[in-house]
Amino acid sequence: MAERRLLVLFGSQTGTAEDMAERIGREAKRRHFACRVEALDSYCVANLIHEPLVVFVCSTTGQGDPPDNMKKFWRFILRKNLPPASLCQVDYAVLGLGDSSYPKFNFIAKKLHKRLFQLGGSPILSVALADDQHELGSDAISDPWLKDLWSKILLLYPLTPGLDIISDDVLLPPKFTLHFLGDDMHGKTKTKEVQSLSPQATPSEQQPFFAPMLSNERVTARSHFQDVRLIEFDITNSGMKYSAGDVVMVQPRNSPEDVQQFCQLLQLDPNKRFTLVLNDPSTSLPAHLPQPCSVQYLVEHYLDISCVPRCSFFHLLSHLSSDELEREKLQEFSSAQGQEELYNYCTRPHRTTLEVLFEFPNTSSCIPPEYLFELIPRIRPRSFSIASSLLAHPNRIQILLAVVQYKTRLSMPRRGLCSSWLASLHPEDGDILVPLWVKKGGLMFPSDLETPIIMVGPGTGVAPFRAAIQERVAQKKKDNCLFFGCRKRLQDYYCESEWAELVRRRFLTLFTAFSRDQEDKYTFNIGLLRMGILYGI
Repeated sequence: MAERRLLVLFGSQTGTAEDMAERIGREAKRRHFACRVEALDSYCVANLIHEPLVVFVCSTTGQGDPPDNMKKFWRFILRKNLPPASLCQVDYAVLGLGDSSYPKFNFIAKKLHKRLFQLGGSPILSVALADDQHELGSDAISDPWLKDLWSKILLLYPLTPGLDIISDDVLLPPKFTLHFLGDDMHGKTKTKEVQSLSPQATPSEQQPFFAPMLSNERVTARSHFQDVRLIEFDITNSGMKYSAGDVVMVQPRNSPEDVQQFCQLLQLDPNKRFTLVLNDPSTSLPAHLPQPCSVQYLVEHYLDISCVPRCSFFHLLSHLSSDELEREKLQEFSSAQGQEELYNYCTRPHRTTLEVLFEFPNTSSCIPPEYLFELIPRIRPRSFSIASSLLAHPNRIQILLAVVQYKTRLSMPRRGLCSSWLASLHPEDGDILVPLWVKKGGLMFPSDLETPIIMVGPGTGVAPFRAAIQERVAQKKKDNCLFFGCRKRLQDYYCESEWAELVRRRFLTLFTAFSRDQEDKYTFNIGLLRMGILYGI
């Protein structure tokens, strides 16, 4: 009988693919597979030739680029010197998670599927191309594809005689057990926020640099509906370097009010401390949690209680519910027939996990703490284009941040987790430390400084161009042309005095368009056309 071992590899910029990979891993356990779930760059790709069965879940970033946790794997798998029969013993399937509004929709999934076939792999199914633009979201494609996938897999790797698929009605054991410490061990988890990194250590997601926030200035008028901030961090002694076009990653946290409400709802003592013990040898302890850890730290820094929950959340919650009415509704939301209603209830209004738990109070109050890791994903870092140059601002990073806030049919406005958290910080109140690290961005500027550049950056999209202009001005390079657009000159014209000074010094040619201050909405495009003719493009 074929070896019943499954490897699920994921690559994603946002964590969506990781959530899907974890779901596939849970479904594999119901079919009695020995299953491992790993990020593509965490897996030793040289071992791929020994894997009997692999499912890849990957997204596409930018203009057809692999996500960050897939780049090393991507470079390896595309090597031209790999033998064409390298993967002849591997059965595989590829699930792509994408957005059809982008030109290179699911490009990485398509190319990966083709490349694995070129290397001799045996595809179980055609590549699945899930689409966020679908009215029911990516699940509209992934759910039927997964159903077909398991049917095909069980034909190739049948169950051992005497074993049956574990019913969805059976609650699987959690990945971890929480061992709570005694009352004498109460207290908040102590975290070392001021880090002294060795010269070789580069700040990363596993070891971010806790940067002091130096300033947090609103750059839109108080009367303007949009709150936009120019925020500056001190990165002295961090070892971080960056260029124009790079991004800074920020690890956000939940608000104290949300943390308090969550703990009250689930009847958790925020000061209680615990250690995690593995129940599943195929998984590993969360790298982002200290041991021991307080409940306060877990909820504030790790559990993404502000995210919109997926169907699997309602499915697991229905198993944990002891309330008949609430359980029936949760089962309906997690059924195939209830997906449209779930979309209208949860996805369309962007109802958060915390809000859902409030609406199922009897269920929430009896959730075992060890199942929190199965129910709620971890908080993902957010990326921001760097809006400054090290040549102009040594040992500093600046970002131009629009605070995300909008209304839906729900009474409470929707708020962005990271932007709202950063906007709420006040450096003048004391030391404010923000965990961050720098990553290479996808926007490239000419290496030849003599090359004139035309930049079009409306709104906060001007951030990377501000960095490029500062960098070029510091090197005495002119021929910089910027097109900037916003709604109103007196409301949201970011960095107006800075641009005016550079124009006065002849380092910048500036074209502006203020869509609500003029009748002619096409002035901006006409100016762009004229500049294209001027520079001969």
